Amino acid sequence: MKEGLIVGSGDIAMALAEAGIYLTGKCFFASGVSNSREIRQEEFDRERNLLLDQDRELRLIYFGTLAMFYADTPYTKHKFEMEQLVKKAFPSYAILRLGTIVWGTNPNTIINHFKGQLDRGEPIEIQDTNRYVIDKPEFLHWVNLIPKWNVEMCLTGQPMLIKEIVKKYVL
Repeated sequence: MKEGLIVGSGDIAMALAEAGIYLTGKCFFASGVSNSREIRQEEFDRERNLLLDQDRELRLIYFGTLAMFYADTPYTKHKFEMEQLVKKAFPSYAILRLGTIVWGTNPNTIINHFKGQLDRGEPIEIQDTNRYVIDKPEFLHWVNLIPKWNVEMCLTGQPMLIKEIVKKYVL
């Protein structure tokens, strides 16, 4: 069986690498667009092209977003298209849809965005809505349970109101 790999160097890729996830025969594609406010086509094209460059003999593990169920944006449309591409181009795959991760340094997560606002002395706008948040142990738990067949998994974590997220993870 072929040696596997982790594509990417961001928060999800680092969590996988630090946990020593079993890689043989797998390609963990953790190098996609991670900013839900992204609108630049070149960023979407970069992810698409990098995805298509991966070895089809490896089982592709793709990280999508739960936001595609509640938001209609260029980002969510792109992530939906990437999922369709994964299903079409890779004989063996798993699609894992995530909400907000609570670890890492990506400034585009809602938690790090709020922390940045606080650091700059800016007010935090707290919308009356919820998001799904997942911590690293739960994320890794589910990654280790990915079945051998083609699958789409929604790793919801915990639904939290924005004000609860701010109180628990930002303040």
